Amino acid sequence: MKKLTAAEEEIMQVIWEKEKCLLSDIIEHLGKQDAPTSTISSIVRILVKKGFVDYKAYGRTYEYYPVVDKKVYTENSLKTFVDSYFDGSMKNLVSFLIEEKDLKTKELNELLDHYKKEEE
Repeated sequence: MKKLTAAEEEIMQVIWEKEKCLLSDIIEHLGKQDAPTSTISSIVRILVKKGFVDYKAYGRTYEYYPVVDKKVYTENSLKTFVDSYFDGSMKNLVSFLIEEKDLKTKELNELLDHYKKEEE
């Protein structure tokens, strides 16, 4: 799966959230006064070329919708991240988060309890 730039990912987040949207919806949701419409439009076209987004044309208006599921992209991104920085080990990732105090013991226990209940 192709990797998205930060700007592409920001726009994909909007499209995933809205499910179907016009360019004006994306611009409004982002609320960026400093980003020209042409820049956002160009990024959306790149997302179409990369196969993340498709559209339906209604005259000169385009309604965009996601082709790649957010969960699939998230799983792929996490796997790539873990492979690159933690030797492919989720255990190494969790250990890192605990050591850096980013994951509190209470949160870890809540996660474990949640997944233990799912297994029962």
